[in-house]
Amino acid sequence: MRILVVEDEPVLAAQLAEALRAADYAVDVAHNGIDAHHAGASGEYDAVILDLGLPQLDGLSVLKRWRAAGRAMPVLILTARDNWHEKVGGIDAGADDYLTKPFHVEELLARLRALIRRSGGHASAELVCGPLVLDTRSSRVSVDGRAVALTSHEYRVLAFLMHHRNQIVSRSALIEHIYAQDFDRDSNTVEVFIARLRKKLPAGLIETARGLGYRIVCPQ
Repeated sequence: MRILVVEDEPVLAAQLAEALRAADYAVDVAHNGIDAHHAGASGEYDAVILDLGLPQLDGLSVLKRWRAAGRAMPVLILTARDNWHEKVGGIDAGADDYLTKPFHVEELLARLRALIRRSGGHASAELVCGPLVLDTRSSRVSVDGRAVALTSHEYRVLAFLMHHRNQIVSRSALIEHIYAQDFDRDSNTVEVFIARLRKKLPAGLIETARGLGYRIVCPQ
């Protein structure tokens, strides 16, 4: 899953990016409103963490422009303590949740997981497909209760497919959502990750839709 962090304070931006990468997210960072608007308008993100106090273009204006252009990714805004009008303005502009500074990173990660789940129509932190269980809280995967060891990129591919289970996901969509913007993207590696996952998961769980992409098929 790919996240955009928009924060002008360098230390906090670096801390957030590090925590998100440790949680197996692909992360892009923007430090001002102009770069943030361009990234959100042109990239494919599963969620955005957006500070409202940005240079060049404030976060509220960035959010309004995204929503006016039909960009529907979940947005978690960061606001100053007790600045209630920022919270109201952010929610009215199309934000999905807010977090007041200072905050615990664990709470931010939990709110982010919830936003991504809700955007995909999932209520539980555990994504289940037959014997396969992916726990979004711990980034752990199991089959029939037995842990499955995955690399970071294998997990990202599986997590995106599980969030869109029973749906065809194109190779280009997988590339957009598992790699950060500055990563050297090679479309052939997606096939490698799919092949590795198939060796570790029950046969037939990941289907190839020829010429279209891949999907995880779950028993009804």
